[in-house]
Amino acid sequence: MFADMHGHDRGIRGGGGGRGRRMFDGGELRLVLLKLIADEPRHGYDLIRRIEELTGGAYAPSPGVIYPTIALLDEMGLIAARESDGARKRFAVTNDGMAHLTDHAGQVAALATRLAALAEHHERTDSEAARRAMRNLGEVVRGKLRREELSEERRYDIVALIDEVAQKIERLR
Repeated sequence: MFADMHGHDRGIRGGGGGRGRRMFDGGELRLVLLKLIADEPRHGYDLIRRIEELTGGAYAPSPGVIYPTIALLDEMGLIAARESDGARKRFAVTNDGMAHLTDHAGQVAALATRLAALAEHHERTDSEAARRAMRNLGEVVRGKLRREELSEERRYDIVALIDEVAQKIERLR
């Protein structure tokens, strides 16, 4: 869960496909995409990757959300397709799009803050590194304990080290 600026929990979807409320309400995704396109002409996949980067990997919108929103921004005249080298259409912001961003500058700034906070929260709570370290410790310990030449005293030393580390982690603040 992610707490927004008002302290309300906001469910996030994307990435792992978890269920919950959408990351963005109403026109928020339109504003995020419009701002990213104003920063640099982009195509849909670029937008998905950039949002994932901005959230530290915590959220990646699906193509099924991005492409219809791009089409809507195009229909609204806020972005326009540019010529592209490949098959993907790159979009650039129009003058009307820039005016729309200016009119909603406060909301755009709040959305940028929310994305950055989500990235920070994800970084603090992502325990993949800890899980990797625990797996590594388990493998090393199992490997050591399986050896027949390991004395009883060494086995107790290993157990004592693990207990010591556990106590130190428990005391961390």
